[in-house]
Amino acid sequence: MNFIAAHNLTGIVIGFATFFIIGLFHPLVIKGEYYFGVKCWWAFLVAGIGFGWAALIVPDVLWQSLLGVTSCSCFWSILEVFQQRERVRRGWFPKREKKST
Repeated sequence: MNFIAAHNLTGIVIGFATFFIIGLFHPLVIKGEYYFGVKCWWAFLVAGIGFGWAALIVPDVLWQSLLGVTSCSCFWSILEVFQQRERVRRGWFPKREKKST
């Protein structure tokens, strides 16, 4: 952390990490809707509240930023799960077939 602050790299680190976090949530939304349907939205809500709470109590600006970005990505994913259902309905993504036993 001292190296990042000493070399004024905090903004760059936050930028790259934000890019990574947003990129990580794209497949999480797709897989979440595929395996659980839209009922997985509550998991994103709980995670978003948890990351948001953590961002409020962590003293370091870098970690506050990353936790805040993760929190907002969780909240945004709630909307995306419902939009993913519509994309599946339109045939843009594969629909999971129920297993017959």
